[in-house]
Amino acid sequence: MTQQNGLRALFWACLIGFLAWDYLQSPPVDLRYEAPLIAAGSGQAAQGGHCSMPAGK
Repeated sequence: MTQQNGLRALFWACLIGFLAWDYLQSPPVDLRYEAPLIAAGSGQAAQGGHCSMPAGK
């Protein structure tokens, strides 16, 4: 295995490890509080994202 292949394998192992860690540490998504997909671009306010939270939380 060349050095380039080793670095490539290390990159993918780190990326997959990070995604697994993030998935395990994140709270589950509550789909009842998400805006319906059909409402995308309709002007309906989003309720589930961090950008829709009040500044005090």
